[in-house]
Amino acid sequence: MRACGFRVESICRVLTEHGVRVAPRTYRNWKTAKPSARTVSDARLTDALRATIGTPEGMYGRRKMTAYLRRQGYRVAGCTVDRLMGEEGLSGVVRGRKHRTTISGGKDSHRAADLLDRDFTASAPNHKWVTDFTYARTWSGFVYVAFVVDCFSRAIVGWHASTVKDTALVTTALKMALWRRDHADRRVGDGLIHHSDAGSQYTSIAFAETLVLEGIAASIGSVGDAYDNALAETTIGLFKTEAIGRNSPFLTSPLKAIDDVEYATMEWVDWYNNRRHSILDYVPPDEHENAYYARLQASQPAASQT
Repeated sequence: MRACGFRVESICRVLTEHGVRVAPRTYRNWKTAKPSARTVSDARLTDALRATIGTPEGMYGRRKMTAYLRRQGYRVAGCTVDRLMGEEGLSGVVRGRKHRTTISGGKDSHRAADLLDRDFTASAPNHKWVTDFTYARTWSGFVYVAFVVDCFSRAIVGWHASTVKDTALVTTALKMALWRRDHADRRVGDGLIHHSDAGSQYTSIAFAETLVLEGIAASIGSVGDAYDNALAETTIGLFKTEAIGRNSPFLTSPLKAIDDVEYATMEWVDWYNNRRHSILDYVPPDEHENAYYARLQASQPAASQT
């Protein structure tokens, strides 16, 4: 047996002379031995990690990537994912700084009280919705995108893009949310709370009338305090990082006009609701809601047979 044109014995003798004690038999055993179980497992996991590059899942950090791999059938520990992602130079995307988009209706203006008091949890869908809007820079100017988020599942139930940040922007997002719930046979009943910041769009008379006509209770946080609408702020941050941020997998070209923003938003919302791992049990929002309705249906008494 030769290595690099020299006999193994000669190489091992030279290595031993330089302080590296290696026996010829040790080298031969290493050369013919099968790879260890850990080596094989690491190789498979590394392939799985590399397969996420360029996909929405490639934006996951260590925790979400661990949950994603487990849902794909891999039995993996978080420390292993952390080690392999580090070796491959992979890391989750980091959200940038937030810029102000809304203009307050004024501290002295009449507005609804804060009904959530920073409690962004809900016992069922359609109990609490939070909303906010942000902007995207395009070649033809700013495009504003409004979102409506259900506190129970963190699902984005409504959204709308416009070149004008007026009351119609947020009203259309709300109407989309109501229509989508009706269309999915999950109609909004009494008791829904709609929470927003103190922006002029949400404190306007026209928007207040829309809420009254729909039987929705208005809730508005204090002026200039992002924590009063933290869940909506978080969703906005994810949108700007994952959907329209640099190297986003949802962008195939620069954002030139509102059509490009709408298409990227549509693709991102679909992924966010149906496939993205939420903080709630690391399952997608729609799956979280489906599990709730399945439990609700199972708890209902069976219809009596006549």
